[in-house]
Amino acid sequence: MTLAEDDNLHLMELMGIIRRYLLSADHPFRSECLRTTYGLFLLELNAIQERTIRDRRFPKRIEQLFFDFLRLVPIHFTEHHDVGFYASQLCITPRYLSQIVREVSGRTVVDYINQMLLMEASYLLQQTSLPIVQIADRLHFSEAASFTRFFTRMKGMTPREFRKGK
Repeated sequence: MTLAEDDNLHLMELMGIIRRYLLSADHPFRSECLRTTYGLFLLELNAIQERTIRDRRFPKRIEQLFFDFLRLVPIHFTEHHDVGFYASQLCITPRYLSQIVREVSGRTVVDYINQMLLMEASYLLQQTSLPIVQIADRLHFSEAASFTRFFTRMKGMTPREFRKGK
């Protein structure tokens, strides 16, 4: 997605705030501030995406299904990694949901789910001392090995390497 200059500057400003909290190890509410600022960043990104999509003029039903999907992902991504779940929540077929998401955003349903999983995994690895096995369980991976394969494929390093390199 191509961003307007003012949207780009706003998102960069939010990323700067997130970076400052990441680097300030002595802040008493660091974790809470990071989570809140990160949530704000995602909401702003979602708002920009909504404006961009509305400017492209998709039929109202397709827009509504896409935005409903976007609202479902942050709520259910830790428990449900499959297209079928989201399609059933929207009372449409998995194929139709995949078609809508690709048409509107140029991305796949799995891309959205994986990005949320990766962001949450990265957060948990950096901000908690939970063992990797517990993080894998919290994100509903069948076993720690499949979580490690997923994380390595998405991030280019193992969860353990990522945690050490923070």
